[in-house]
Amino acid sequence: VPVNLFGINMAVTVRPLKKPKIVKKRYKKFIRHQSDRYVKVTQAWRKPKGIDNRVRRRFKGQFLMPSIGYGSNKKTRFLMPDGFKRFLVHNVAELEVLLMQNRTFAAEIAHDVSSKKRKVIVERAQQLNIKVTNANARLRSEENE
Repeated sequence: VPVNLFGINMAVTVRPLKKPKIVKKRYKKFIRHQSDRYVKVTQAWRKPKGIDNRVRRRFKGQFLMPSIGYGSNKKTRFLMPDGFKRFLVHNVAELEVLLMQNRTFAAEIAHDVSSKKRKVIVERAQQLNIKVTNANARLRSEENE
């Protein structure tokens, strides 16, 4: 039986209830007009507002603008590639919420949770059969302590 660094049994893996094929309409990021030209213009998307702007006017060969048509399928929106949706957890009490939803949601421990509390959360998740996406974060092996 495989055991992780906490000494917790890792044999039982939780499978998602449904794992539909995720189809994205676009994988590339929408980049801001002229962000390739000037360092001061960041790549983060901003809608062009100029009266003569060729991106806003949708000329051929220009950057594409985001629109509602690029949205994901409602059934696969927010799904991770493993078929679960993320649920951010800060403490054990928030983990209990996932008790009945353990085949739909996977717990993700928040970045500001200490390694001591993480250990408790991971152990409780194992008892409740809840998948934790970042269970191995901030782990230290026993010989280093």
